[in-house]
Formats: sequence, C-alpha cells, structure tokens
Amino acid sequence: MKQLSNKKLILISFMIFSMFFGAGNLIFPAFLGRASGSEVWLSMTGFIISAAGLPILGIIAIAKIGGLNALGSRISPTFTLIFAIIIYISIGPLMAIPRAASVSFEMVVIPFLTDGYLDKAWPLMIYSILFFCIVLWLSLSPSKLVDRFGKLLTPTLLILILIIFIKSIFTPLGGASLPTEAYEEASIFKGFLDGYLTMDLLGSLVFGIVIVNTIRTQGIEDRKSISKAMMIGGLGAGILLTIIYCILGFLGSTSGIAFGEVENGTTVLTQVMGQLFGNGGSILLGVVFLIACLCVSIGLVISCSEYFANIIPRLSYKQWVIAITIISACIANLGLNTILTFSVPILGMIYPIAVVIILLVFIEDWFNCNRYVYIFSVSLTAVYSIIVTLNSSLLNNNLDVLLNHIPLHTVGVGWVLPSIIGAIIGLFIKNK
Repeated sequence: MKQLSNKKLILISFMIFSMFFGAGNLIFPAFLGRASGSEVWLSMTGFIISAAGLPILGIIAIAKIGGLNALGSRISPTFTLIFAIIIYISIGPLMAIPRAASVSFEMVVIPFLTDGYLDKAWPLMIYSILFFCIVLWLSLSPSKLVDRFGKLLTPTLLILILIIFIKSIFTPLGGASLPTEAYEEASIFKGFLDGYLTMDLLGSLVFGIVIVNTIRTQGIEDRKSISKAMMIGGLGAGILLTIIYCILGFLGSTSGIAFGEVENGTTVLTQVMGQLFGNGGSILLGVVFLIACLCVSIGLVISCSEYFANIIPRLSYKQWVIAITIISACIANLGLNTILTFSVPILGMIYPIAVVIILLVFIEDWFNCNRYVYIFSVSLTAVYSIIVTLNSSLLNNNLDVLLNHIPLHTVGVGWVLPSIIGAIIGLFIKNK
C-alpha cells in the first residue's frame, strides 16, 4: 500500500491551507481582535473553533464517508443534490470568489487611486478582468496545485505574515482597548459566529473532490491511504490557520488604543501596516491579499468546475471553468459591500445545516448510522435556520418575541436545540 512521504504530506497541508485562506481569513480575525480588545483570546477561541476546527472536521468527515454525494444514502439523494448545488453556487460564483476579487481590489488598488477615481466603476472592472484572467489560466491545470500552492504561493504568504508579526513585536502598536458592546458578553459565541463569515466549513465540503484528485496525481489510489492523507493534510492546514488567526487577532487587538474603533478588517490591517512599515506597508499588505485571494479563488473555481462537470457532463471541465470565472467576474463588479449584504443571511441559513451534518458523520457509530436521525435532525435545523433568516432579512425581527424563548438563540446558535430534538425523534422512530 503506497503512502505519501512526509514532504508530500506537508505540501498537501500547504495546498489545503492556501485553498482556505482568502480575503475573509485576513480581515475577519483582524477586525475581531480590534473589536474584542481585551477579550480577544476568548473571542478568538470561538472564532478558531468555527473558522479552523469545523473546516478541518469537514475535511476529515469527507475523507471518512468518501465525498459529499455519499450523504445521499444517509439523508436523501434529492436533498444532497440540492444542498450541494446551493453550497457550490454560494461558495463559488455567487459569494466567495467575487468577494475575494473585490477585497483584493480594495487592498491592492484603492490605496493608490486618487480621489477623482475612487467613485469610478472602470478601475474595478479592469482589475477584475486581470484578476480572473490569472485565475482562469491557473485553474485550467488542477493537477499542478501541489506545485503552485504547496511549493510557491503558500510559503510566500506565510513568510510575509511572519515578517509582519515579528515587526509588530519589535514595534509595539499601543495595546488593547476595551471590547465593543457586541463582545462585552458571550464573546466566545460572537467569535464563533464571526467564523461563519470565512465560509471555510462550506469550503471543506466542496474542496474534498479536489484534494482527492490531487492526492491521486501523487500515485495514491487506495481509498484508506487517500483518507489518511486527507486527514493528515487537513490537520496540518488547521494548525497553520490557527497560528495565523492568532497573529491577526493579536495585531488587531494591540492596535486598539492607537486607532480606536473601525468598520471593517481591511481598515484595521491598513492602519497596522502603515504603523509598522510606513508607506511600504500598503504594498506589502497588497501582495499578501493578492496571493491569498488568488489561491482561494483558484481552489474554488477548480472545485466548482469539477463538481458541475460531473453532474452536468454536457459541458466539459474547461467550459465550466470559463463560465464560472466569467460569472464571478461580473458579480465582483457589484462591489464588496453589495456582496457582503446578501451573503450574510445566506450563510446564516446554510451554515448550521452543514455543522449538524458534519457532527452527525462523526458520531454516527453511536446511533448505528440511523437514517432517521440524519433526516429529522437536519430537517429541524433547516426549518429553524430558514425561519431565523427570514426573520432577520424580511420580517424586521418581528419573530424575536417567540424565537428568544429558544435556548442559545440570543447568542446565535439556537439551532442546537432543534438538531438535538430531531436526533431524538429519529432514534425514537427507529426503536419503535
């Protein structure tokens, strides 16, 4: 039974890390650090659980069951198909890929534009065309992911972030301020919810096919060996993510006294880099964002294209790459604020479902892989998530009077009770 060498496993870990680590992974922990201030490590604990721990559990779960489509036998083939399509569209051309391009534009181009060009649409249009031409070119050769990500892009990104961290140690930023109102109470839960915004849990479900195919290009065909390599690579990526999140949270929190409150993580990082490196900080930060956003966009384009080429083979992989790249480029031109506006409620709806599915995969031996446990637990979680999403987006929170009676709803994880009730119902039906 052929196994990957330790060197190859490290490169696989680097590749998985680079597929996860995009724009949101830079801006959200930095903003959390600034906003939580002296409560940063408690908030960061929650963030790491959802933004690093859950995605790695997702990778391991996919390795365990053999792919997202394997959920069809546990829940329903129709549900699995619909849920998978929603995830691929959401984390692909609808939200994550355009967001990566838009954020990198704000960090790479905006700092160097004069006031007369800030409100013009054509700079973003030109940048998105160039950005997605690179993404298209590199996505057409998925077999080269290990070489491009593992050997070049990821080490470069890690070295740049390490330089920033070392510089912050020798050039103190000022110290942590008091936490903002949102982080004064239940900060660990707030950090947990902030981790949703990285979309990495959903990414772990869609990256599985790419990771499997990449491992196979290394000459590994045995299913157990592939699963083992995925698990080790996922754990390595999780450790890297945790380290980087702690660094970014530290940078954000220690700059609180010097700069005060801000609206988003891009401003936090811009202020920090200006303080540490002066005018050169914008250039260094732009390079970091560009590499991170290119990596995650390429990984997502490849994942989505391989999936849709599999379920709709009328279009080839290459044609899907072109189509997804063009759609992503068009949505990217809507601007970052618009993308974030419609992405938050969608994530709030599908994330709890993904969490419950992954957790059930890990404990399915306890209930003998009872199909009814999956069906009712996921169904009640989905109903709750849809109601909460409609309440916050269309009903102006008019249902809060009722929803606030559900345990943990006020801290954003009210789906826990419906999922447990559904699991109990499933066990009861099976036993009956």
